[in-house]
Amino acid sequence: MGIEAMFKDYKTGGYNLESAKANETRLNNLILLIAISYTISSFKGQEIKNKGVQEYISRTNERGRKERRNSSFCLGLSSVYWAINDDLMWKLVENLMSLNPHKLLYYRRGIKAMNKVVN
Repeated sequence: MGIEAMFKDYKTGGYNLESAKANETRLNNLILLIAISYTISSFKGQEIKNKGVQEYISRTNERGRKERRNSSFCLGLSSVYWAINDDLMWKLVENLMSLNPHKLLYYRRGIKAMNKVVN
């Protein structure tokens, strides 16, 4: 990952640092907090890439492309949404499985991926 991707994530890609109108002390504290959370999200995103389940989190319209365009940071940040919505997702999946039993294989594949991402 290049420095440009990091600056994009800091400014507009996730934290919107430019819109934070803070004085010098608060800005320094905010940057420190963002650096810590950015590091955690990047490590989580790299972990997701290593597990091979990134295709469930970030999809691309480009055919034949193995590596997704989303950074490790974006993957890690998206995985947080999966963890937050875990209970809601399970109920939704159960309802969908009862409506479409012929899609059970796909649901199981998605559940396996969700477990890998959340755990």
